[in-house]
Amino acid sequence: MKAKAKVNIFLKIIGLDNRGYHLLNSRFVLLDTLYDELILIDEKQKEGFELISDFKCEDNIINKAYRLLCREGFENELKEFFSKKSLKLIKNIPTCAGLGGGSSDAAGFLKMMNEELNLKISKERLIQLSVRLGADVAFFLSEAKSANVKGCGEVIEEFEDELAPFELHFPNIACETTKVYKEFDKQKSDFNQALKEAKIYEKLNTKELLECENLALNDLFAPCVRLYPKMSEFLEKGYFLSGSGSSVFKAKV
Repeated sequence: MKAKAKVNIFLKIIGLDNRGYHLLNSRFVLLDTLYDELILIDEKQKEGFELISDFKCEDNIINKAYRLLCREGFENELKEFFSKKSLKLIKNIPTCAGLGGGSSDAAGFLKMMNEELNLKISKERLIQLSVRLGADVAFFLSEAKSANVKGCGEVIEEFEDELAPFELHFPNIACETTKVYKEFDKQKSDFNQALKEAKIYEKLNTKELLECENLALNDLFAPCVRLYPKMSEFLEKGYFLSGSGSSVFKAKV
């Protein structure tokens, strides 16, 4: 199964919820040409659920998705299924890059298990469950090519988009999402103004958005540059930032 990446064409932070989580208004666009691969294999090196990959992560989000399905009442089916099989993850999406690779992997695993084990979980229910795993998982489960994503990522409004071809660049800089948001929080923010701008941006197609000023489209670009000064090169060259970085993109000339 292909677990595709996404880019944030715009990202505005419009407030905080009662837990202190950032509320977003963003345009997500799915990338057909960049994806991780999830493959079921008849190979076991240890008992129980086994994730085989060159990518090392102490508690991969796929493991969290497995435990989520177990808690939802499917532990017996999963244990039986993975008594003879393992899951292989081929990681192609750069990490700490603002492309949602981990979230897409989790969504791919949930869809794969729903199909393989005939769990009969509706798409709507999967999306509700996925909010417990991370902000971007719901978008990947929605299967939208382009969508305005709101709240903490759980509100998905599919958008009839006009996509402009753009080039992606992957700086060799690991931008930590938590640190970038903390840097954003250090500045005084006008959430009402951000909401006004977001309401304008959400009506524009991607081709039109890529004609806007890059710093204005993503509220995390400035704090990202403050934390990682090497990112200023891409700001000055007119690139747009995806998520909290470090991936950048711009329209092809």
